Amino acid sequence: MRVLRQIHARLLTQSMPIASFSFGLCKIIGFCALSPHGDIDYARRLFSQIRSPNIFCWNSMIRGYSQSQTPSKEPVILFRKMVKRGYPNPNTYTMAFVLKACSIVSAMEEGQQVHANVLKSGFGSSPFVETALVNFYAKCEDIVLARKVFDEITDKNLVAWSTMISGYAKIGLVNEALSLFRDMQKAGVVPDEVTMVSVISACAASGALDTGRWVHAYIKKQLIETDLELSTALVNMYAKCGWIERAKEVFDAMPVKDTKAWSSMIVGLAIHGLAEDALEEFSRMEKAKVEPNHVTFIGVLSACAHSGLVSEGWRYWSSMLEFEIIPSMELYGCMVDLLCRASLVEDAYTFVQTMPIPPNPVIWRTVLVGCKRNKILDIGELVAQRVLELEPHNAENYILLSNLYASHSEWEMMSQVRKEMKDRGIKAVPGCSSIELDGLVHEFVMGDWSHPEANEIRDILRDISKRVHAVGHQPGISDVLHDMVDEEKENSLCEHSERLAIAYGLLKTKEPTVIRIVKNLRVCGDCHEVTKIISAEYRREIIVRDRVRFHKFVDGSCSCRDFW
Repeated sequence: MRVLRQIHARLLTQSMPIASFSFGLCKIIGFCALSPHGDIDYARRLFSQIRSPNIFCWNSMIRGYSQSQTPSKEPVILFRKMVKRGYPNPNTYTMAFVLKACSIVSAMEEGQQVHANVLKSGFGSSPFVETALVNFYAKCEDIVLARKVFDEITDKNLVAWSTMISGYAKIGLVNEALSLFRDMQKAGVVPDEVTMVSVISACAASGALDTGRWVHAYIKKQLIETDLELSTALVNMYAKCGWIERAKEVFDAMPVKDTKAWSSMIVGLAIHGLAEDALEEFSRMEKAKVEPNHVTFIGVLSACAHSGLVSEGWRYWSSMLEFEIIPSMELYGCMVDLLCRASLVEDAYTFVQTMPIPPNPVIWRTVLVGCKRNKILDIGELVAQRVLELEPHNAENYILLSNLYASHSEWEMMSQVRKEMKDRGIKAVPGCSSIELDGLVHEFVMGDWSHPEANEIRDILRDISKRVHAVGHQPGISDVLHDMVDEEKENSLCEHSERLAIAYGLLKTKEPTVIRIVKNLRVCGDCHEVTKIISAEYRREIIVRDRVRFHKFVDGSCSCRDFW
């Protein structure tokens, strides 16, 4: 910037035609607004000094603000000023830059206004603008409109295909993402590493390991460049699909590893409960002189939490502060989780009260879970009051409080909580589990028997029930919050989504095939015990990824060692 200011001073002191002066000033604005070494504020000051900025200047400023580290609606404000002035007329680049800015801040209303302007100005057939529209609607998670715009593109280029696939992957529609990827291949469009990152991300989100392995093989076969971002996506995919050993192989083979790559490996090991390995990787990262970020410490603190390493957790917390990383809400949540899992609920409660930022519902709920697990009623009631103030319509909060009262035999208070929940019309989020078979992800919702092979699944569940009872298992009916007799509660447990998915896995596969399940909620205690029994009785390895971590069930035991 020092050299640029000298050039600017030279322009001001030299006598030259106004056109040449304006051209030079626009080039300076472009550099200041767009270069990583530039200064957007300096660009804005210069921009405001030009009486009639040309389209290059407007586009530079709009694009520059959209690349800012602190995204805002400033690009939209600039666009509106330009349209209101009536000169210069926006071009296709203007529209694309503004739409990208809208997608970054999820400005749906403003983006739709820009879309209307696109149609009015006749830029709707520009590939640059079409792709920007697909990206805008996908990033705002209106996938239906994104697909509508995509389908209207007559000549779809690589960027358009990749953007639409990425949109599906972002919201977890893995089947749609993979189906579109196959359509892309049929259309003869050759994917690049950007496309493959989106496809791999879709596999990671859904736990579709078989498809992920096929995609990895496809990358190798097509000689697609496995750059740093794609390699990191593969590490993340294998970790989230339950094959942590393969994730480690891919990671170790990477010639260059940045902060994101190290963090992905550490987080992957942590969610698999491999605390020692995760902390060892962090030590290697420090030796490699790669600076950690907040995601790295989320992995490190999670590793400590899953293994009850409290003193180590505090040490890493101090190390994080030494790196001048400002603790995010998620990092505070990791520390609270660590303390609660170690039964230090009072310490966790004190820690939350001293946070410099207001705790969110997730943090208060973590403390409430700790209170329920350790049967601490006094703190639990105070915490429940706070979390219900923040989230009065979240069923999980009422269920936790009700179960806390039940653990103290406070039946009247438990009934009041359940009545309030009923009166407010609050219903629990249904458990949903998925299993990938033959490249297709099958989803199961608790108590939903709409699957075409429902009768066969029922038969498998009956067989499971017989075997489970035969080994003396007593159902944990306390996990069911309903006005039911015990027998009905036991039947309700049998219809939990992960059991439906496991039953389908037993139906469709034979040993030694590993059954891999992904669940949207935390596995309940009874299902955890039953899955251990299933793994022994059917001699099957079962890997379950729930909302918290991975559980690897083999020969009647779980990798979490019942600490989760």
